[in-house]
Amino acid sequence: MNQKTSKSVLLAAIFSLLFAVNINAQEEANDRERPKEPPTFAQVLEKLDKNEDGKISKDEAKGPLKKHFKRLDLDEDGFISEEEFKKAPRPKRRKQDN
Repeated sequence: MNQKTSKSVLLAAIFSLLFAVNINAQEEANDRERPKEPPTFAQVLEKLDKNEDGKISKDEAKGPLKKHFKRLDLDEDGFISEEEFKKAPRPKRRKQDN
């Protein structure tokens, strides 16, 4: 191989290695960000229950809890209680590629 070809091959190998390392790092970061199990009601209260009344109002709710609030508030009292939270349908988890 001539010198120009050798440099091209070396640069391609380095680029491929950096690309592979970057993809692996992104996958590891995604695994850390993805919770392994749904949060407990206590964890949700800790994050969202601003007035510490033991239930979540629509104003306190965020994300999917807020989006589906009416459907989750089974007794239509304007709050999601622990019982309502436990009865809420859970989203289906995607299978992870291994």
